[in-house]
Amino acid sequence: MALEINLVPDIKGEMIKALKIRNFILFLCIVIASASVGVVLIFASIAGGQQAAVEGKQATLKSLSDKINEYSDLGKFLTIRDQLGNLSSIADNKKVISRTFNALSALIPTGADTVKISELTIDLTPESGDPALTFDAQANAGSEPFIDYNVLDSFKKSMQYMRYDYGVYVDKYGNEIPAYCMIENDANGSFFRDQDKNRYAYWLITGEGCNPSLQEETQEEEELDEEEGSNSLSSLINATVSVAEGYELEEYEGQTVVRIWRTPRFNDWYKKNPIEGEPYMDLDGNIENVAHFESACITYTGTENNGSVSWKNSNESCLLVPNGTEGIIISDSSNGRDSDDELVLRFSATINISEEFFDFKNHHMIALPPSGRYNVTDSYVQIQGIFTERASDCEVGDTECSSAAKGDD
Repeated sequence: MALEINLVPDIKGEMIKALKIRNFILFLCIVIASASVGVVLIFASIAGGQQAAVEGKQATLKSLSDKINEYSDLGKFLTIRDQLGNLSSIADNKKVISRTFNALSALIPTGADTVKISELTIDLTPESGDPALTFDAQANAGSEPFIDYNVLDSFKKSMQYMRYDYGVYVDKYGNEIPAYCMIENDANGSFFRDQDKNRYAYWLITGEGCNPSLQEETQEEEELDEEEGSNSLSSLINATVSVAEGYELEEYEGQTVVRIWRTPRFNDWYKKNPIEGEPYMDLDGNIENVAHFESACITYTGTENNGSVSWKNSNESCLLVPNGTEGIIISDSSNGRDSDDELVLRFSATINISEEFFDFKNHHMIALPPSGRYNVTDSYVQIQGIFTERASDCEVGDTECSSAAKGDD
């Protein structure tokens, strides 16, 4: 049996093992160092690529900026663009100065006691807040004594009773009808009225975009057409006929219209036991199944007593002259003669009108005189009678003028 004798000392074996471990660690360090250099190179290439991309974009932006700055109408373009972006706010802040004439038709009395205006000034943005009408005027009692301060006093006191009204017209389903689809005045600018002086307007029911319910009907018909493969033109015709059903059609200046009353038809619409589909108005003023005007100012209520109903309206929030009698300031007054050499009371006044009355966003605006007073000067043709040449003060020696009765100031 052969014997193996280990002639290598133990210390030698330990040294060999340590050398192997050293060589292995050195190998790992070389591998890790190589990998680190590779990662650094990769990151360096990425960073270089990003920098090149950024510089390329900067060059493109500079080129585009130079081209834009060379555009001669850049200032106009930016102004128009800015204005287009603010159309909504512009419309909300827009004022309708022509409503002044409608306000004057309610403010200025006509009849035996008259007030006529000269030198009217309109300030829509006064420091005091509400727009102001400033004018010279003359009051004529129409009979002896012609110069009568009671006419002016009555004019001042009437300010507290002035109101205005606005809102929207809706179809029988309650959908709002666009304002441009409504005709409220005739060729002379007068409101449409019946023999009882009730106001109404004409709805251009067949006008483009004028029938909100037609859009819904047409969409439903088109969806059915897609399923059935039928003609969309026939669907449009069918929808138009369908939506027109239930309305009493009229013709006005060659156009098909529907008459919509500005004030409710109380006796026609009120039903104690409503019938489905028929026009209906309850005692709280709610209206259904008929095209009508929805007022933002006026509310209607009814009271039933022994089978009959009495109706009343209320308009306490929409004051044409917000401060009533305090909203008119008479700066001076004196005896005078008008252009026909008639005795009159000459005065200057400033009246503050509600700012809301002139807002463009408030549609179908009208000024309302005191209840029971009907002013025929509600057209642009007739309203010229409100204006006249400025009255002159009494001349020296005109004893009839200077000594005429003044009444109570």
